[in-house]
Amino acid sequence: MSVPTVALDAGALAELARARELLENPGIAAQLANLVGAPLEYVMAKRLPAPATKLVNTLVRKALQQSLRAAVATLGKDAPRPARPRTHAVAAAASGAAGGAFGLAGLVVELPLTTTLILRSVAEIARAEGEPLDDPATTLACFEVLTMGGRGSADDGAESGYFAARAVLAQQVAAAAEYVAVHGLVGKGGPLIVQLLSAVASRFSVNVSQKVALQAVPLVGAATGAALNTLFMRHFQAMARGHFTVRRLERSHGLEAVRRAYDALGTADTGEGDREQPGFE
Repeated sequence: MSVPTVALDAGALAELARARELLENPGIAAQLANLVGAPLEYVMAKRLPAPATKLVNTLVRKALQQSLRAAVATLGKDAPRPARPRTHAVAAAASGAAGGAFGLAGLVVELPLTTTLILRSVAEIARAEGEPLDDPATTLACFEVLTMGGRGSADDGAESGYFAARAVLAQQVAAAAEYVAVHGLVGKGGPLIVQLLSAVASRFSVNVSQKVALQAVPLVGAATGAALNTLFMRHFQAMARGHFTVRRLERSHGLEAVRRAYDALGTADTGEGDREQPGFE
């Protein structure tokens, strides 16, 4: 059922502005660069050897499938309560510390656990923004968060922007939602679910590969598996808070009104940046 377009009032615009700030700046690559104290170009250039990259891609796909099963088993059963971002961040740090000590071998155990922790935290944030956790569409929206990396001059270009990330998956999410409505999240075969998870994995594995590559560089030093996992968790928690704020506003004001307001905020930011630019040395 479509939501009538309703102009955003001052309060809703303020919420949307905060959500946009979370979703667009900075991206995960920029945060990795800040963490290790290296130029962004260094972080973006870090690549695992081809066999290791293939292994990471395989592990990410398996981790998403395992996390989906865990979500199906637990998401709809919790009593309503506030999100616990700090608790999940601590758990992710512990997981990263344990897995980081064993390199790629440790990733086999650590990645499914960390991915599940991230999705659980994302789901709690979704619930706090009014999403029903017994609705499979909410689970699909949680997976969307894993494709979001932020945008800006400190990131990897416009293709990683929030609405661009949603547009990439829009058709697959819609098709998966129709499938889920008939067969459930774990319906036999589930080709549309598999296709969606593959699309999510192809984007999420890029971030995981960069993290694993950095962990293998002696220069990184203090950037341990625990620190990197904490950064990952906090990044996706921020993406989730922004994403589900936008979705809540879309439910109350309509998709078109929210998208127009979101784009207008971006135009305003660009205009301000253009006016201020001459003052920078």
